[in-house]
Amino acid sequence: MNEQKSPPVIIESSGQIRLSGEWTTSYLKQLQKISKDKKTLSVQQVDISRLDTNGARVLLEIIGDRSESWPEGLSKEQLGLLSLVKSKIGPIPNEQTDDNLLSALGRQVFRIFRHGRELLDFAGQLTALIVSLLRHPRQLKVKMLLDVLQRDGLNAVPIIALLAFLLGAVIAFQGGLQLATYGANIFVVELISLIMLRELAPLICAIIVAGRSGSAFAAQLATMQMNQEVLALKSLGQDPFAWLVLPKLLGLMLVMPLLTVLSMVTGIGGGMVVAMIQLDLSPVEFIQRFGSVVDPIHFWVGLIKAPVFALLIVNVGCMQGMLAKGGAEAVGHRTTRSVVQSIFLVIIVDALFSILFAQLGW
Repeated sequence: MNEQKSPPVIIESSGQIRLSGEWTTSYLKQLQKISKDKKTLSVQQVDISRLDTNGARVLLEIIGDRSESWPEGLSKEQLGLLSLVKSKIGPIPNEQTDDNLLSALGRQVFRIFRHGRELLDFAGQLTALIVSLLRHPRQLKVKMLLDVLQRDGLNAVPIIALLAFLLGAVIAFQGGLQLATYGANIFVVELISLIMLRELAPLICAIIVAGRSGSAFAAQLATMQMNQEVLALKSLGQDPFAWLVLPKLLGLMLVMPLLTVLSMVTGIGGGMVVAMIQLDLSPVEFIQRFGSVVDPIHFWVGLIKAPVFALLIVNVGCMQGMLAKGGAEAVGHRTTRSVVQSIFLVIIVDALFSILFAQLGW
């Protein structure tokens, strides 16, 4: 004869609360509903016919921490099971209240410092890898380096050249309108040259590369983490950094100065075209003025920034990819974070460079 099953119930009568029925996994949905609706009740009596670990977990959520005075009706075995489950899951926390402004600010600051430490750790690993490469040059994966040079350097030429040209044209157009008011058309040469050489050419180049290549680095490495390809490299005794990160770092540090020079030339070219059309300044006059008034130090100031920006983009993009855990959502999340953080750090470092060069008198 089969034993009749009884679902878990909470009986409330005359101010007394009694639990009965079977508190087992087969009634888990009912138990979860009871736990959600009736948390931390003052239970006086228990008449539970069957109890397993899931039922004990829900029961603890309902009655709270009452190890000194358990409700009446629990058998010796049920008390032992409750004590065992309680020792494994630890104390049941009270319902968490919303953080106030101060605690939320502290939590955010803690996250920023933790992420800064992750960036420094990753940069330290890259530095150690570069030192090892100097000692053992054969570690360099030449084919992968050439692939980075083509994909992130050569293939990026059209978009960088076009945007730099348009940017130089826009600056010349807007600045030329103001200079023409005072009859100072010739000074558009200094305006375009100094802005493009010192600031906008390396900055726009770094922003485009961060959005184009940095996101690709993060997405590629995050996908490889999801597919356990990085773990496969480790299991074969290979260093994932040597295969996946170092070629990207060296390749981008090689092409970024070249792309920066390209953006300088095309940006100044865009300004020269607008000056010729709007301000009646011939290309010959523009080039002569450029050669006579623009100091070469402005070119080197912009060029110095390029490899530093490349280091930041590779560091952030590859680190975000390596830290990815979960599924497709994690890949998208890490890719987005890599672009945002790369651009943020590029702008911060560019501001620091401006302060440093101003102090040096460059």
